[in-house]
Amino acid sequence: MRFKAIPVLKLTIILSLLPLLSGCVLTKVVTVPMRIGGAVISVVPGIGNDVDAVIDTAADTIDLVPI
Repeated sequence: MRFKAIPVLKLTIILSLLPLLSGCVLTKVVTVPMRIGGAVISVVPGIGNDVDAVIDTAADTIDLVPI
């Protein structure tokens, strides 16, 4: 039977990246797009800055989640 190195290599890569998926990284995956969207919305005259502030507050709250 022939030994397949590819699945072992994939498993090794996944297991080596697993410690990087801590709560901080997981919350950043959610909050960075929120912050970018808030920055884009902030250019809307009149309500843009208020909406950006609300989105930024929500992103700050998500960052505090203890995962």
